Amino acid sequence: MALLVSSWSNGVQSVPKDYVMPPEKRPGDFVSVCNEIPVIDLQENANIDRWDIIQQIHKACQEFGVFQVINHGVSEKMMEDMRVLYHEFFNMPIDDKLGLFSETSNVASGCSLFTSGLDYHKEDVHYWRDTLRHPCHPLEECTPSWPEKPARYREEVGKYAVEVRKMGFKILDMIAEGLGLNKGYFNGVSEEQAMAINHYPPCPDPSVAMGFGDHTDPNLITFLQQDQYGLQMHKDGKWLGVDPIPNAFVVTICYQLEIISNGKLKSAEHRGVTNSTEPRTSIVTFFGPNHTLPIVVEPAKELVSSTNPQVFKAYQYNNFITNYLAYLNKPLPRSETPLDPYRL
Repeated sequence: MALLVSSWSNGVQSVPKDYVMPPEKRPGDFVSVCNEIPVIDLQENANIDRWDIIQQIHKACQEFGVFQVINHGVSEKMMEDMRVLYHEFFNMPIDDKLGLFSETSNVASGCSLFTSGLDYHKEDVHYWRDTLRHPCHPLEECTPSWPEKPARYREEVGKYAVEVRKMGFKILDMIAEGLGLNKGYFNGVSEEQAMAINHYPPCPDPSVAMGFGDHTDPNLITFLQQDQYGLQMHKDGKWLGVDPIPNAFVVTICYQLEIISNGKLKSAEHRGVTNSTEPRTSIVTFFGPNHTLPIVVEPAKELVSSTNPQVFKAYQYNNFITNYLAYLNKPLPRSETPLDPYRL
């Protein structure tokens, strides 16, 4: 348990050498917050109807691969309850978290609390973060593996998972309609729902450490609740900061949506940086295909024609995940992306 950054980092004056990133992986120069990333109000009213919202989402998915949503249906109180709950969780005594700790990330086995990346002992240098991760759907099958402390954890997080799921399918339906697909098109490839709660303690030198390195999520779509600045996205060769708007969710387009849309939508490369003054906790929910089943993913046939030829081949999602994890373990610099083997 001493591996957890939160268990030893309080008051340290310098970054330990095994957390100092090589120059090519460091945050680099100051990154300003980007005011161009769309903030979309999901509440229909007399001045804006559903199709207007769909068009805003579609444009954001094409240009940025990321946007924020407000008036999304998850209550402010519920979001605040999550912030309080996870503050308590990461500040619990080590003994209360011992049964959850794992030296590797293995969400398939249920709930795990780990540090840095996917496999701590195989890393040359570590990320400045601790992560609690667990599946969320079907809820009744998942909750027995969740933390028993704080005592209200399973009840409150269960309610949150249900509400985020409602919001998620509402947004996925709008994305489908924006592409010209039927509502419900993505239901079959968004059965798997998981949460990752990333905790980044204050870092004595954020210029040499990283919360998490640059990557694109392998699943379908990701929803992020953040309380402090730290998320950055890559666009047009530059890193842009994503403003932490109170009670908003950051929506990130992932690899499977780019593929199913036949390249019409843009998946978002992003990373997490640290700061020296405040802890940051991000509450992340992933939707994607069930990686334990041989589910086939391919571009939607409705989006392929003689004028819009198919640009990605069909494949099994579980094989994609295997190849994606292998890609993450490749040394830098990498000339290819995880999508390259699937291009036609």
